[in-house]
Amino acid sequence: MNASPSPDDGLSPAELAAKYGLSVSGARPGLLEYVRQLWGRRHFILAFSQAKLTAQYSQAKLGQVWQVATPLLNALVYYLIFGLILGANRGMDKEVYIPFLVTGVFVFTFTQSSVMAGVRAISGNLGLVRALHFPRASLPVSFALQQLQQLLFSMIVLFIVACAFGSYPGLRWLLIIPTLVLQFLFNVGLALIMARAGSKTPDLAQLMPFVMRTWMYASGVMFAIPIMLKDKPQWIADVLQWNPAAIYMDLMRYALVDGYPKEWLPPHVWAVALGWAVLVAAGGFIYFWKSEERYGRG
Repeated sequence: MNASPSPDDGLSPAELAAKYGLSVSGARPGLLEYVRQLWGRRHFILAFSQAKLTAQYSQAKLGQVWQVATPLLNALVYYLIFGLILGANRGMDKEVYIPFLVTGVFVFTFTQSSVMAGVRAISGNLGLVRALHFPRASLPVSFALQQLQQLLFSMIVLFIVACAFGSYPGLRWLLIIPTLVLQFLFNVGLALIMARAGSKTPDLAQLMPFVMRTWMYASGVMFAIPIMLKDKPQWIADVLQWNPAAIYMDLMRYALVDGYPKEWLPPHVWAVALGWAVLVAAGGFIYFWKSEERYGRG
């Protein structure tokens, strides 16, 4: 007795999948759908960043005090070497240079930590990536948010340092908010770019400290670019001042330090800061999304 032929006989696997609405497991969703999924995981992103922040110094006796102590100790070393020995404080007295330097160290550390966390966002969490289904961008965004929370905690000390050297709260301090928002967007984009790159090239985590150190020296963390390079061709100072790390440091210094003149800011500084934030955040998000289905495989 022969069975009656099935209407599905002769259909290829692809045609069968299309007929019954099946899709590839882990396939990359459309960009707008991906944004919607990421927004739906916002509570996870916040909770994950807070848990990572709490666990970061859980093995140290001083705990989260190191969030502030580490950049302060770095600033002290830079002050001894660059301020006292090499004279990088030219054009500024101590009341200006110390908050200038501490602000630069804290703000650059925000970007540096976001980049380094982004490099390991996927490669360092492969168990989570392979075990659960969620938009992978949640991880680098969460790590960038962790660094923002750490900076906000450290800002209390930064305010104390500024006030101790004569820079008291005023209307210019309100500029801190848009500066942090723009830098955070920029950092998120960088973290996304580095997360995709680091997912395929784990050795990138070993290279990035050298890259970040070079970027730090080129961004005027320890010196005022317009003063140090006044005898050099103007294009050199322009290139260094218009790099995004220098832009966000300059804006924060202008907001916090009373003795930091507006003349030291590059032209159209807010437009440049906005441009960097939008370009890197949007570009980084799209760049990361394009490889969504490949994370955790291979």
